[in-house]
Amino acid sequence: MLILILGLILFLYVLERIITTLFGIKKKGKISETTGKKVDRWGRVIILVFYLGALPFVVTKDVNVIKWYFALYLLFAMGFQSIMEWKYLKNSKQYITTLILLMLSEAILINIEYFL
Repeated sequence: MLILILGLILFLYVLERIITTLFGIKKKGKISETTGKKVDRWGRVIILVFYLGALPFVVTKDVNVIKWYFALYLLFAMGFQSIMEWKYLKNSKQYITTLILLMLSEAILINIEYFL
């Protein structure tokens, strides 16, 4: 299981490099270096607190519910990151990389039982 997770992380890292090279996307910096610093921080905290608060109710459920719990967390976290990159990193197409990785990560996470 650990090897599978490490393999997925490595796969997503290499995929990010390929996407940035293929589309010619250059990283323009971080959101924390822009005026959206507080919005980004508060948004991430709100998403994390909501999902950590719901965790005790999800842990007692079926494995399928836990899978969808993590899929929704990934969707909200990476979706928020993509919106923040689009809004605050002007003249950068960095959000495209995040959206592509979001779609592929969701597809892998939803179909994880076929990899095991």
